Amino acid sequence: MTVAQLRSPPLASPPAYPDLLALARNPSPGSRERLLLGVVALCDARPPTGELSPVLSEIFLTLARQAERDVRKLLSGRLAQADWAPPALINVLALDEIEIARPILAASPILQDDDLLRVLVEATLEHQIEIARRPHLGGRVADAIIDRGEPATLTALAFNRTAEISADGIRRLVEQSRRVAALRGPLTRHPRLTAQLAEQMYEWVGVALRQSICARFQVDERKLAPVIEQAVYDARTQTMAPAPANDPDRDEMERRLVAKLQAAGQLRAGYLIRAVRERRLGLFVHALATLGGFTVAEVRQALEARTPEALFYACASVGVDRAVYPALLAEIRLLNDGFPGDAGERVWLRGALSPTSAARSFRALIKG
Repeated sequence: MTVAQLRSPPLASPPAYPDLLALARNPSPGSRERLLLGVVALCDARPPTGELSPVLSEIFLTLARQAERDVRKLLSGRLAQADWAPPALINVLALDEIEIARPILAASPILQDDDLLRVLVEATLEHQIEIARRPHLGGRVADAIIDRGEPATLTALAFNRTAEISADGIRRLVEQSRRVAALRGPLTRHPRLTAQLAEQMYEWVGVALRQSICARFQVDERKLAPVIEQAVYDARTQTMAPAPANDPDRDEMERRLVAKLQAAGQLRAGYLIRAVRERRLGLFVHALATLGGFTVAEVRQALEARTPEALFYACASVGVDRAVYPALLAEIRLLNDGFPGDAGERVWLRGALSPTSAARSFRALIKG
């Protein structure tokens, strides 16, 4: 029997009790299905007060299990909004194939968090996606979806503006958006996204989404650009093999990073110390050249010199304290095969030196 055949007048209005009684006495599958839908129509018209009796619930469940697919699908649509429906029946329909389960998962007021969590574990990915889309989804279920880390379900949750996602949940979704590109668009528009998390996302989203973040949170793109460049540089250098002495690609990457730091007003003498401590001598070279107005070749010449004097003058000209220089020099030598050498005087032990005088001394030594 088809759904079209079942859509007879008794389903459009509450059936009479004698009709239901006659159907109950008829053992044919078609009669069982008509009985099931007839009882639903009756309950729709006269919602039961209080909980359905255990006997009536069992009748519902037994008839539904015997019904054909088309009838279960029609039943699911009829019961999706019903607050009187038997919980056991609703849970059976929620685990049915997705076309049957969808209305129940999307709207049934009978389903509680524990029911939804069970569906997440036992049902298909399509069921999980439908749960993630459910209006006013509870926090426990949202956390469980994030814990599972399934990209399609995470994306559906990110689009769900009414889901109860905690601050930590949003943070975890933002972190997941590093690897799941589909999350980025809905997250940039999510009402719970904070300015701090938006700045983190700015590092890995595309141009259009960066513009969206800047417009929404008034992010200073000029200041954020070097942060992004530093993150890209860090990520690449952590996965790259040790660079050869003359690596034009890495040299260009370091030059570009330093240029962006300088343009954003974030290049300071302290960055020289940081670069050396992180064992990134190339960054040190480009940063010192940029800060002092020297050429990269001049800085490299100072690094290869027999004495550390020229390097000291270059560092002093950009604000490196002379008390810090000995430790900095020791770390540079570890990275640079012992250079600069230890010949000559320890000029940093002399009195204070102005930046202008230090720059002049540096250039005199290099050209001499």
